[in-house]
Amino acid sequence: MINFNGNLVAQSGENIEQNRGFLFADAVFETLKVLDGKILFFEDHYFRLMATMRILRMEIPLEFTLEYLESEILKTTNALHLSNARVRLTVYRNARGKYVPQEQTVGFIIVAEPAQILYSNDDSKYEVELFKDFHISKHLLSTLKTTSCLVNITAGIFAKENNYENCLLINDDKNVIEAINGNLFVVKDHVIATPPVSDGCKNGIARKKIIEIIKKTEGLVFEERSVSPFELQKADELFITNIIMGIQSVTQYRKKMFINTMANNLLKKLNAQIRFNS
Repeated sequence: MINFNGNLVAQSGENIEQNRGFLFADAVFETLKVLDGKILFFEDHYFRLMATMRILRMEIPLEFTLEYLESEILKTTNALHLSNARVRLTVYRNARGKYVPQEQTVGFIIVAEPAQILYSNDDSKYEVELFKDFHISKHLLSTLKTTSCLVNITAGIFAKENNYENCLLINDDKNVIEAINGNLFVVKDHVIATPPVSDGCKNGIARKKIIEIIKKTEGLVFEERSVSPFELQKADELFITNIIMGIQSVTQYRKKMFINTMANNLLKKLNAQIRFNS
């Protein structure tokens, strides 16, 4: 076999075992944020990872405790001298076989890079558009953080080619479910809505934390329901959440311009929660 650079990797006919995450997208991941040497909301990430592995019938090693994985992540960031970092923990099925793996054992990879300290809502231009070429199916696999991300990647290329900062993905019912890299919230007056996980969106950790804040804030009404593309231009605000950026306000969708008052207020509460728990 010859690689892209023309180097001989192995003789033809040899038994070559490659990572199943590469061969079949047989891997799951968690994107985490480390702040001042502490992993934000790590219990939430850990239990989501364990649930995802069980759904995909991956064998969970006995040593895969919360304390062990936390230690391995911080060992990585410390080795890179990063007190504030974006970390990706990828767990792959470490098995022979093709579509039917011969065993369910797993391995993992940790990658870390520098990240900003606390969350801030970037108020520069952030225009989005619907991505209609491919849809997200309404089933459990769509809600999991797996390495199968071709719809997101294709949407990202579409956004770049058309000078959008992001795209909104739709499901088979033509309802809006999320952005390329995070969950979507729609604000109208004092009502804040987000699509349900049953519509096919990711069950984001930042999504969970923002929902908790909304429910505790007097004067706000939270709705978890399907979101039609037609209501986007009627909204006062649109914002996107993920664990790395926190909240990102959308400034424009087609001809509609949006404010960011609610998003900024929620972000202050999120940062306050992080400081209190640190």
